[in-house]
Amino acid sequence: MADTPEAKMKKKVDKVLKEAGVWFFAPQSGIYGRSGIPDRIACVNGHMVGIEVKASPKHKPTALQVKAMADMTKAGAHCILVDSDEGVASFRTWLTWKLEQC
Repeated sequence: MADTPEAKMKKKVDKVLKEAGVWFFAPQSGIYGRSGIPDRIACVNGHMVGIEVKASPKHKPTALQVKAMADMTKAGAHCILVDSDEGVASFRTWLTWKLEQC
């Protein structure tokens, strides 16, 4: 079965995280998960990072996703939206910079 455009973008984000040696996971959705949580949760230099992935800039986070990211940010986490190859490149740059802040 072919990957969806969003699945392809998630693989790119996963590759960036793996190459950087960052711990992360994909939260369970559906009946056993919590709706609105970003697609990836990572720990970068002791900070929680939520990464919401969309197939393209025309696909926007839902109201529930926006609220979850706002709540996470209020609690001290970093939240990032990646929705393009340029977004993946920007995320890679941010991640590199964040990891160098030891």
